[in-house]
This record gives sequence, C-alpha cells and structure tokens, in this order.
Amino acid sequence: MCGIVGYVGKRDVAPLLLEGLQRLEYRGYDSAGVVVTSPKAAGLKMVKAKGRVRDLEAKVPARFKGTTGIAHTRWATHGAPSDVNAHPHMSADNKVAVVHNGIIDNAADLRRKLEADGVEFLSETDTEVLVHLVARSSAEKLEDKVRETLRVIEGTYGIAVMHADFPERVVVARNGSPVVLGIGEKEMFVASDIAALVAHTRQIVTLDDGEMATLKADDFRTYTTEGTRTTSEPTTVEWEAASYDMGGHDTYMHKEIHEQAEAVDRVLRGRIDDRFSTVHLGGLNLDARDARAVRRVKILGCGTSYHAGQIGAQMIEELARIPADAEPASEFRYRNAVVDPDTLYIAVSQSGETYDVLAAVQELKRKGARVLGIVNVVGSAIAREADGGMYVHAGPEVCVVSTKCFTNTCVAFALLALHLGRTRDLSVRDGKRIIEGLRRLPAQISEMLEQEEEIRKLAAQYAEARSMLFIGRVRGYPVAREASLKLKEVSYIHAEAYPASELKHGPLALIEPALPTVAIVPDDDLLEKNRAAMEEIKARSGQILAVAHREQEKADHTVVVPKNEDELDPILMGIPLQLLAYHTALALGRDIDKPRNLAKSVTVE
Repeated sequence: MCGIVGYVGKRDVAPLLLEGLQRLEYRGYDSAGVVVTSPKAAGLKMVKAKGRVRDLEAKVPARFKGTTGIAHTRWATHGAPSDVNAHPHMSADNKVAVVHNGIIDNAADLRRKLEADGVEFLSETDTEVLVHLVARSSAEKLEDKVRETLRVIEGTYGIAVMHADFPERVVVARNGSPVVLGIGEKEMFVASDIAALVAHTRQIVTLDDGEMATLKADDFRTYTTEGTRTTSEPTTVEWEAASYDMGGHDTYMHKEIHEQAEAVDRVLRGRIDDRFSTVHLGGLNLDARDARAVRRVKILGCGTSYHAGQIGAQMIEELARIPADAEPASEFRYRNAVVDPDTLYIAVSQSGETYDVLAAVQELKRKGARVLGIVNVVGSAIAREADGGMYVHAGPEVCVVSTKCFTNTCVAFALLALHLGRTRDLSVRDGKRIIEGLRRLPAQISEMLEQEEEIRKLAAQYAEARSMLFIGRVRGYPVAREASLKLKEVSYIHAEAYPASELKHGPLALIEPALPTVAIVPDDDLLEKNRAAMEEIKARSGQILAVAHREQEKADHTVVVPKNEDELDPILMGIPLQLLAYHTALALGRDIDKPRNLAKSVTVE
C-alpha cells in the first residue's frame, strides 16, 4: 500500500525523491519522509511529516543536499499516523535508515528481545526493528547486514536500506511487496511502483520474492537472500510519464472514466479472429486439448477484481458451458479448499501485486493447479507466478477507485469466455454475434458518457441520502455489487447490494422514502421479474433510480443504456454508475482520487 522511492547518482536527490512520492500519492498514505546523503556528507539527513507530500516538502530545508536517498509514503498498520511513526526510520547513531512496505509478523517478539538488550524504540511501528537489527549487525558489508536481518524476519516486505558508511549505495529486498529497479544512465532508481520511475527511465527490473539488489550510480546487481547471484535483464515498460498526467480533467477518476472507450479498444486490438469467429489469446499457454479438459473454472480476486470475476464467471458459464464461480481470494486461501486438477484457476488483480491474490496463487501452484492471471501491470508478481494469462491493457490507473481497469477486466473475461466457448460447443454464429457486440462497446461507452450532465443532476438529488440500496438479478447482480462498492469508496455513503430476488427475504424491511434504490434492469429474459421487484419497492414508497435499456415507468428516474448482446450488457451498465458515484462524491466535496482509509495497491493482508 505504501510507496517507496530511492535514487543513487549525481543529481540533487531530494527534488527527485519528492517528485517520485507525488507520483505515488494515489496509492494511499498518511505520512511521508525522506533521507539523503552523499560521499562528502557527514552522515544521514532526515525529514518526516504527518500528512501529504506537500507537508513534507514544506519542511525540507534549503540546504538538504545529497546524491543518494530513499523516501516513503506510509499507510498506517502499526501505530497511528504521526511524524514519529512516519518512515524512514533511523538508528540512534544516525547511521542506518530503512523504508519498508509490508508487515513484520514477528515484530513484537523481536522488539522485546531488542529492548531487553537495551535498545530504545522511538516509534510504534514494526519497521523500526529492521533498523536496529541492521545497525547491530557485525557484518562488514551492508548487503550482509541486511541479509542477516532478513534471516530473522517473518512476514512481508519491500525494503530499501541506506548506511552512512556506504553512502554510494542503496540495498533493497523483496518478499511479498513489490520492488522495481529503474536503470538509468550513470544513475539508478528504485520504487514500489513504476509510476515513480517512468519520468526518468523506462528500463526496469522487477525483483522476485526472496531477491535482493544493490544499487550504485553506474551498476546494479541482484542476488537471493542467501547470496546467490541472479540474472535480471531490464525490460522496457510501455507506459510513459504523460500517462500519469490528468490531461485537463479535474481528477484522475474523471479522466479514467472518460478513457474507457479507448481502453476497451486497446484490450480488443489484435485479438479478434474473424475467420473462425474466435479470439487469439496466445498468452494463456492453454492449447485446445487443455481447454477442452477443463471441467470447472474458479476465479479469485478482491474488491473490484472480485466483482469483475463474478461477471466473468457468468460469461464463461453462458458461452463456454463450463461451471464457473468467483470467490474472494482472501477467503479462499484460508479455507483449505479442495484443489481439483480439472479446475482452471484464474487470479484477477489490477496491480498484479494484491497480496491475498498472490498468496492464493502461490498456494495453488504449490498444490499443482493450473493458474491463469488477468492483470493490468506487465511483469507484476501475479503475471510472473501464473502459468499464463492476459494483460487488460487499461493503461495506468491512478485514482484509488478503479473504473477503467474494472471495465477492461470484464472485457478480458468476455474474450476468455469466447475463446473457451469456441474451443468447445459455441457455434460460429454465436461467436460472430459476440465479436460484433465487443466491437460495438467503445462507441457505446462514448455514447453513454455523453449523458454525464444528466447523471450529474441525478447525483445532486441523491447526494443527501444516508444509505442506498442496489439491486439486480443474475447478470445485474455483480453490477449492483460493484456500483455499491464505488459509491461507498468515493462518497462515504453507506450502500448495500442485494439480488433483486432476495428483497422479500429481508431487505424490504429497509424500504422507505429516505432510502433510494438503484435497480439494474437489463432488457433480457428477466425484465418482468425486475419490474416486479420495482413494484414491491414503489408499493412501500421507495425511490427508484433504474439503469435500463428503456424508460421504466415504475422508476422515479431512468438512465438509459445502449443495448448490446445480453452477455455483454453488464459491461455497459456499470459505466453510468461510475459517473453516479463520481458526481455524488463531487457534490459532497470528497477527496475523490484519494478516499480516506483506502489504498490503490493492497500489498498486506
């Protein structure tokens, strides 16, 4: 969740680190800090601040020079947000500084042992034990000091370490939390996210779990935590610095909602095979024989990715006629699930680093399962761990609340469902029908976005609600769940999602004029069932906002969505509900790109 930035070179390091931290603000954080040094400096210099990066920048003195440095944005796990608990943490002799993402599981035991030896702790964080362990190591090399420390650590970490006796280097390590090296010309960078690197280099190396690296201005080397050298060739990232700019929009969320037509076109590009009415998905590493051997599909994700997985599971069942379901990865990995050799497992994560999903993938691989990944970030941990998969090509998504990644992931599932279906029993005619529907999506998304002003006015009417109910049936239910989550995340209005068929089994007790209901009403074979649910709500004086393919007379307001193929309709029906959440939050004055208590990339449990 937190952000790491580091640099070794010849340039003045503080401005580079602060710029990098600003590019990581979207990940969510509550405090920030920076440490710098140089071969000519007398030790390490540190500044930390609770609050935003701008608060840190205001505290950095004019004479804060250095050519080596590390910086951090913290999202609190151990200890409340404060100047003292902010990273970096430094040893009492001001020689060692550490920044850390993740959680040290045995921090309490290590802390007690260190305190018994006379070590005085200044913060409440788990990270501070790393600093004292490195500082107390008798090893001569910084790499060996860090390696000795990691041997006694249990938990997850992405760390960067500086030492005043080694001012020309930064040592980094990874276990469960991303660490990315940026390879420059006579300078080296490190970060927890390529967003902090692309303004300076597009040549990157992503560390694997159990891997360390030493960065110097003119060189880097990677090795395992046991000391064995590893071979890491830089790769070129496709995203550029301009991809992270707002592009004339007031918020990243607004920009990313409006990028969806182009993003969907990108995920489709080069993948459609008109000759056989199917798609090319070479990255799956799943030939026709393997695909026909699949007897069940299990999709694992968290939050928005889980909801996209629910939509994907329905598509796979409908088009490929393979039993499929989605489950939160955070639950799956702890319930000792039966791993079936005939089941295809699909891990979904926009960042490709979501810890619960990654841990589930690793457990499945240990048990011999075939795992595919559907992710947005090339070279991310899940992409590397999986047997194959698909990139959704949504481009960088900066707002904490996911919009275009959700839409592109749903489209990716449509492609996968079509591929599996045509490998099995889906007819050429139906394959062609789905392909034509996929091709219509970008233009229909653009058409939907033209209704933004109408949706803004509706949001202003519903912004005063203290709670909202979202309902849908079958294809509409995952859309309702995702819309409910979006409203909660960005506006802080309480919202719940229920299957429309479950109204009579409890939720009807909540219906009153002060509780608006958003009804997802696709024009499919359940249209009359959904209309009956709206009748029940109106009979109890409930307000209804319908998202439908035609005006609904029982609704107080209807947002009309362009009709596509039944299987693809859920992709379009989510778009106006993203706008509803956005404009509701805007009307309430929320911090839209950085909702409270949330982080973009959840790399801890």
